[in-house]
Amino acid sequence: MNPKTLIKLGGAGGLLLVAQEVLAHGMSKADQQAMLDGGYLQYLWLGATHMLTGYDHLLFVLGIVFFLTTFKDVVKYITAFTVGHSITLISATLMGITANYYLIDAVIALSVCYIGFENTGGFRKYFEKSPNLLLAVFLFGFIHGFGLSTHLQQLPLGEDGLIWRILSFNVGIELGQVAALCIMVVLLFKFRRTQKFLQFSQVSNNGLIVAGALLFLMQMHGYQHTVNPDEFGFPQDNHAHAHEDMAAPATPPPGSEYGISSEQGASDLFPDKTTP
Repeated sequence: MNPKTLIKLGGAGGLLLVAQEVLAHGMSKADQQAMLDGGYLQYLWLGATHMLTGYDHLLFVLGIVFFLTTFKDVVKYITAFTVGHSITLISATLMGITANYYLIDAVIALSVCYIGFENTGGFRKYFEKSPNLLLAVFLFGFIHGFGLSTHLQQLPLGEDGLIWRILSFNVGIELGQVAALCIMVVLLFKFRRTQKFLQFSQVSNNGLIVAGALLFLMQMHGYQHTVNPDEFGFPQDNHAHAHEDMAAPATPPPGSEYGISSEQGASDLFPDKTTP
């Protein structure tokens, strides 16, 4: 169904259908044009849903605020992260700088390991001194922003109004982040008052390390499929993983909320654009 028509169907329901249509694998040229004609609200909505479904981003944000007890500290650290990812999201998209999104998401997964290791006192225990967390959050923001830009560049952006589409997507990212952050802070504030919080924090932050490591392995596995799809010993027709030449994967690969499973999918959408 044409995304522009879906908007006319009404409200949030129509926007949700637009998001689902856009995130599906492959878009016809007519649908790409309809998305461009549909207005900046679509890009804002996609930014918000991307953040709310981006588990790697959310895990990192959770790690940032886990032990922050004042509103001032939450604002300070989240602002550093926001400024960092906004810089690379906007600049990389404008300049057309991209990379294999599996590799970028693998580094993002390592940032989740980092924040969990920091929260469990790993740096103080093994290295006697913990790095500057505010600086680390800011620098990791660059990586997260580059990952967001890499995914955004797989969507039709057009030439006219390009900056406004990028900014709309970025605003959507921030709105989604604020929504998720509010829930995290409220739950942590309530649970911090219980006697089991110390035990809960140890388990949770060790869980961040494990989750980050698993995500890293999954992303590297996906990357290997994109560069060496024939080295895994599986018959192509029976292989359940996303390959470059699969027309419609049932499930998008980890960290790829846009459902474009490979660089081949991106080239199908944009035949005149070279994907690294």
